[in-house]
Amino acid sequence: MRDKRNLSRVFIVAIAATILFACRHNLDDLINGGPGNGGGTPPVVTNCSPDSVYFVNEIMPLISSNCTMSGCHDNITHADGVNLTTYTRIMQYVVAGNAGNSKLYKVIIKTNGDRMPPPPMPAFTTEQKAKIEKWINQGAKNNSCTGSCDTTVFTYSGAVKNIMSGKCAGCHNPSNLGGNVDLSTYNAVKASALNGSLYGSIAHQPGYSAMPKNAAKLSDCEIRQVQKWVNAGALNN
Repeated sequence: MRDKRNLSRVFIVAIAATILFACRHNLDDLINGGPGNGGGTPPVVTNCSPDSVYFVNEIMPLISSNCTMSGCHDNITHADGVNLTTYTRIMQYVVAGNAGNSKLYKVIIKTNGDRMPPPPMPAFTTEQKAKIEKWINQGAKNNSCTGSCDTTVFTYSGAVKNIMSGKCAGCHNPSNLGGNVDLSTYNAVKASALNGSLYGSIAHQPGYSAMPKNAAKLSDCEIRQVQKWVNAGALNN
C-alpha cells in the first residue's frame, strides 16, 4: 500500500514538474517573442506581398550589413551597450507601429555626426530608410516570406545589385573594407565575381569565408541568381 502511495506521489511530482517546465517555456516565449533564438521562428508567408515589409528577408539583412560588423553592435563589441544581432534585441529600440518614436529609426535618419551608421560609413539610402520606417509602422513583426525571388531574373540591375546593396555592401565598401573587399559598385562586384570569391563566399563553399557574416545565408534562389549572372560573364546589364 505504501509503495502505491509513493508511486502516486512520484507521478504527481513528475506531472507538476512537466507543467512548470512547459509554463516556464511559454513565459520565455512570450518574453522573447517565440521559441528559439532571437524571437523565435518567424511565421512564413508563402507568397511575399509587395505591400508588406518582412523582417527576415529585408530588415535583418540591412541591419546586419550596416550595424553589426566587428567594432559596432555585434555580440562581442556591442558598442554603447547596443547589440542588434537578433529580432528581440532590435526590438529594444523599436516602438511597434510608431517609427517616429523608435530609436532605431531616429538614428538612421539623422543627418549629422550622430547618425547611424556613423560617418564615414555610408548612410542608409532613402529607399532603405523608407523600408525600415514601413516595417516599424506595419507592426515591426518578426515575419518572413517566400516566392519573391525569381531565378529567371539574373541581370546586375535586376537582381545582383539589390542583393549586394541590401545584404553585403554595408560591410564591404570603401569606408569599411571587410576582408579588404569592396562590393559597393559594379566594377568592385565584378572583380570578386570573376576571381570566384563572390560565389564561393555566398554559397559557403570550402576555402571561402561564409557570407554574409552575422546574418542568415542568402536564399537558394538569390545564390542561383548570382551564380547565373557570374556564369553569363558578370555583365553590367
